[in-house]
Amino acid sequence: MAKKLVGSMKLQVPAGQANPSPPVGPALGQRGINIMEFCKAFNAKTADMEQGAPCPTVITYYQDKSFTMDIKTPPASYYLKKAANLKSGASAPSREVAGTVTAAQVKEIAEAKMKDLNANDIESAMQIILGSARSMGIEVK
Repeated sequence: MAKKLVGSMKLQVPAGQANPSPPVGPALGQRGINIMEFCKAFNAKTADMEQGAPCPTVITYYQDKSFTMDIKTPPASYYLKKAANLKSGASAPSREVAGTVTAAQVKEIAEAKMKDLNANDIESAMQIILGSARSMGIEVK
């Protein structure tokens, strides 16, 4: 018999840095999920990723207190800020330029995010990344 689904939740946890302290611990604890089991499994799955990269995670939890997790790639804004050496985007994106990235960097970001993007080919994935860059005030050379 299949497990009875109770619900799902989304968390953004730094790669390899899940611990029982807030915000992870309380969010999992109030849903009856074993916090240490989640932290160990998450840190093991994200060990090969860059440490500290924000990872959107969808956690599906069941009636028998078990769970599954789907770890997605870090947001495009994280990759764009890293490529442009920025702390944050522009305060007025359409009027000022916060930084620049090259077309090659945009293609590299699109390839890294391809599995999580709603795109059929690399060119359409690059257009999605270009839109994110534009909304952050990052210019593409």
